[in-house]
Amino acid sequence: MLDYVSEKVQDESRQGEAFAPFANDPQVYKKKFYIESYGCQMNFADSEIVAAILNETGFGATRNAEEADLVLLNTCSIREKAEQTVRNRLTTFKQIKDARPGMLIGVLGCMAERLKSKFLEEEKLVDMVVGPDAYRTLPGLIEEAETGQKAVNVLLSREETYADISPVRLDSNGVTAFVSIMRGCNNMCAFCVVPFTRGRERSRDAESIVRECTDLFNNGYKEVTLLGQNVDSYYFVDEANDETITFAKLLEKVALISPLLRVRFSTSHPKDITDDVLYTMAKYENICKYIHLPVQSGSTRILQLMNRTYTREWYMAKVDRIREIMPDCGISSDIIAGFCTETEEDHADTLGMMDYAKYDMSYMFFYSERPGTLAARRYKDDVPEAVKKRRLQEIVEKQNKLSQESYRKDVGNTYKVLIEGNSKKSDKDWMGRNSQNKVVVFPKGDHQLNKGDYVMVTVHSSTQATLLGTITN
Repeated sequence: MLDYVSEKVQDESRQGEAFAPFANDPQVYKKKFYIESYGCQMNFADSEIVAAILNETGFGATRNAEEADLVLLNTCSIREKAEQTVRNRLTTFKQIKDARPGMLIGVLGCMAERLKSKFLEEEKLVDMVVGPDAYRTLPGLIEEAETGQKAVNVLLSREETYADISPVRLDSNGVTAFVSIMRGCNNMCAFCVVPFTRGRERSRDAESIVRECTDLFNNGYKEVTLLGQNVDSYYFVDEANDETITFAKLLEKVALISPLLRVRFSTSHPKDITDDVLYTMAKYENICKYIHLPVQSGSTRILQLMNRTYTREWYMAKVDRIREIMPDCGISSDIIAGFCTETEEDHADTLGMMDYAKYDMSYMFFYSERPGTLAARRYKDDVPEAVKKRRLQEIVEKQNKLSQESYRKDVGNTYKVLIEGNSKKSDKDWMGRNSQNKVVVFPKGDHQLNKGDYVMVTVHSSTQATLLGTITN
C-alpha cells in the first residue's frame, strides 16, 4: 500500500489531500479541465497521465473549477473518510454544474471502479466513471457524455502500464517528480481494496522508465520517486537484451543516469525487499537512504489475520538487516489500529514494535472496513470505534515521541539537502530534504542558490517533523 494522506505527523513536505493543476495557454486549448486527486501518490501520478491524454484531446488545465468544461476527481477507496470527502466535493461540483449547463463531471480511480452504479444511478452526481486502467478511453467517453449519455469504463487490464504516455507534471516544483514503474497488486492483504480496484500486478518495461527519468533530469528535475503498490516485486524480462530486470537492477539503472539525480521509491512490502535492493541502495550515494516499510500491526496473530505473510519476529529481523547494511537509513511505516479481534495485548505489541523500529514517521489509521475486501468477507469488525480511536491516539502519541527523538539526534549533523523551494512559513528560508527524507529548513542568507541546487546544511535544532539549520561552506 502506498503512502496515504492520513492522521500523521505533519511536516513541510509537498504531500496534500487534493490539488488543482496549472493553467495552460488559452490560445492552445479550446476547453478546460479541472482535476483533484485524493489518496496515494499513485493517484497523483495517474492524474498526470490523465492530463497528458486530455491535452492531446484539446483540454487545457485550470485552477478554477467554475470555469472548467470538465471536472474530474481522482479518488481513493482505502478509507471511508476519503470516500465521504469525495462525495461532498461531488455535491459541490453538481451545484456548479446546475448553473453551467454543458459541464461534465467525472470520477476516476479506485472509487470509480468500486462504486460505479451508486454514482451513476443512485446519486446521479456524475456523467462519467472511469477506472484506473481505462484512461486511454477518456476521449471517447467524453464524446459519449457530451451527448447526454452516462459514460463508463471500469474494466481492469493485465497489460496496461501507460508506459508510452509522457505525464504532464501538475503543480510541479520543477525539482521532484513521481515515476510509475508498475501497477496493481498481488498481495491480497485482508484490509485492502487495491487488488480489486487496480487489478493484478504488472511491471512497466525498464527502458521506458529509464527514458522517462532521463528526460526529467535533462529538463532540470533532480529527484525521481519510483512508484508502485509494491515496488520490490518489480520484475521485467527484456527479451531484446536477454536480461531479467529486478527492482535492484532497475534502481541501479536509474541511479546511473547521473550522480546528480536523486532516486527514491515507494512502497516496499517487507516480505519482498531483498538484500540486493539494500546493497544497491548502500552502493550509490544518490539512492536515498530511506525506506517506507509498512508494518500495519506489531502482533503476529493480527498480521496473520491481515494476510501480511510475515511474523512480528520476521519484521524485526528485516529492520535489523536494514540497519546492518545502512546504519543511517530512515524508516517509516503504516500502522492500523483496531483491526478485527485486536486485543489490548495485540495493541501493546504494536506499540512495542514502534519502540523497536524507532520509525522516523508513520501514517496512522484506525481500521475502516472496506466492502469487498477479504476482511469484510471473513471477519467481524468487532472493535468499538471508541476503542479504535483511543488506540490510534496512543499510537500517534508514541510516534510523536519517536519522531522528536529521531529529529533531535540529527542536531549537530551536516546533511546534503536538495532545495525544493521556499519554506511554507517564510520566503526568506529554503526548504529541502536530506537523503533520509527529513524536511530541512534553513535561511537563504546571501548565498546565490536556486531550487534544484544541492547544499550542505548543519542542523542546529529541530521540531517534531522539521530540521532547522544553516548552510555550511
